[in-house]
Amino acid sequence: MPTSKAVYGVAIIIIIIAGALGYLAGSRAAAPATVTSTVVSTSTVTKTVTVTTTQGATVTATPTSTSSPSPTSTTSTTTPSFVTEKLVIGTTDKVTDIDPANAYDFFTWELLSNIMDGLVKYKPGTDEIVPAIAKSWKVENNGTVWIFYLRHNVKFSDGTPLTAKDVVRSIKRVMTIQGDPSWLVTTFVKDVKALNDYTVEFILKKPVSYFLALLATPPYYPVSPKYPNDKIVSDATWGGAGPYYIADFKRDQYIVLKANPYYYGTPPKTKTIIIRFYKDSTTLRLALEKREVDIAWRTLRPTDYQDLQKNPNFKVIEIPSSFIRYLVINVKISPTNNVLVRRALAAAINREQLAKVVFLGTMEPLFSLVPKGMWSHVDVFKEKYGDGNIQLAQKLLKEAGYSEQNKLKITLWYTPTHYGPTEASLAQMIKQQLEATGMIEVTIKSSEWATYVDQARKGQMMVYLLGWYPDYIDPDDFLYPFLHSGANKWTGCGYSNPKVDKLLDEAEVIVDQSQRAAIYKQVQEILGDDVPFIPILQGKLFVVTWKDVSGVEIGPVMLMPYYTLYKTSG
Repeated sequence: MPTSKAVYGVAIIIIIIAGALGYLAGSRAAAPATVTSTVVSTSTVTKTVTVTTTQGATVTATPTSTSSPSPTSTTSTTTPSFVTEKLVIGTTDKVTDIDPANAYDFFTWELLSNIMDGLVKYKPGTDEIVPAIAKSWKVENNGTVWIFYLRHNVKFSDGTPLTAKDVVRSIKRVMTIQGDPSWLVTTFVKDVKALNDYTVEFILKKPVSYFLALLATPPYYPVSPKYPNDKIVSDATWGGAGPYYIADFKRDQYIVLKANPYYYGTPPKTKTIIIRFYKDSTTLRLALEKREVDIAWRTLRPTDYQDLQKNPNFKVIEIPSSFIRYLVINVKISPTNNVLVRRALAAAINREQLAKVVFLGTMEPLFSLVPKGMWSHVDVFKEKYGDGNIQLAQKLLKEAGYSEQNKLKITLWYTPTHYGPTEASLAQMIKQQLEATGMIEVTIKSSEWATYVDQARKGQMMVYLLGWYPDYIDPDDFLYPFLHSGANKWTGCGYSNPKVDKLLDEAEVIVDQSQRAAIYKQVQEILGDDVPFIPILQGKLFVVTWKDVSGVEIGPVMLMPYYTLYKTSG
């Protein structure tokens, strides 16, 4: 998923194969008839040590306060006992579309995962997929048919019962609108049907070993019937059937979440979550120190984390991650449609310098889109171009017809707040590295996140910085969304290679991990040759909380569950 983060150590590679297909570490086990498990809510403070894990016509609704749902006379509810009345989260991030049919960025996915639930979801703080709206499921026809049995007590946040028809309508809505994340559905799902009020059948185009992990992503979430079938609603507050609902929302200022009184699962530990948006890390840190916020979550400066670690009032929680940073290169416009130019840019980038100078060692060099430590990773860009190899860059530029008198002119884009306050410095240092060849002239431009995403989608930028949080825990998610022509339109790079498409399609249906790894290594070699993207850094995340805040349980998918958060002081 495109978005933001920082040295990550050991990576535990997981292919999600929970439930019926029974795949584990690349080998196929017998599939049970049904799979059922119990969702257990925990409240212990954890430090995440596992790594790896995962846009149509638009109508904008006017932001409004949402009246609190109240139980009707026909609904039996139990008043929950909350540990904490209110908790405030501060962020420099932004919301894009509060609509699973088009949202494809980290923070919006995090919000959606707290106001909606899928048929399955991740147990907080882990990579374990557990039942959610579906209580059990089975797999038939050699993995091409998945049948899910829904709980009978699930309601949307306004009290409307949720049935199989809502699941089907929501998923077909994603397929119809064809927004940025729709490939997560359309690539795999041939059809979805409601067999009765509480049974949903998925017919897949081909067996997919990690289908449950796909099912845990927002494009599969059932949405309120108030969402129109064929239009994106960017400021929708209707939500779904998650632990919270949006009670109030003012774009780029705040979101107020209230506990959903109709939630089928364990009630949230905090009754009200307020998310406040800050323009930069300086104002976010000041708000944290003044106790205007209880949690600072994406993003403070590297120096802020160092300082706050020394303050006994705060906890700085480190979360190793498979988050990556990279440059996107538009292969459809001149001069970056010349592969020699793209290769020269790849050779000139000095990742070690970027990691040390800009990020103070909180990130490390990355030489492939597949994160270091994940099975199938190859340091393909290091093997082909080295790191900060000015001589090779100059040689390639000369072959492309450039010289000190006839310089290559590049426009480099960045977004100033989404990835934190270091982004301008990162862009400036990349400019310096490229211009160190003596044959490149770089112009830096920037735009705020919502505009930036739109510019990327429309292919309006030449070279631009992006980041990626995984949609699902598998090397496929670091290659398919970027390099497959049927999935990479969100990048705006215009890259298409039929051979790569074929290889990625083949890898999806192979069970044996060693065979999949061999294909992914071949794809990475082609990536290194074609250079539509230049991987630059891999990192980890930090969350800063006041010392009385507990329940931070961020797992490998790196989305914070708000419903586990609470304050020990009440």
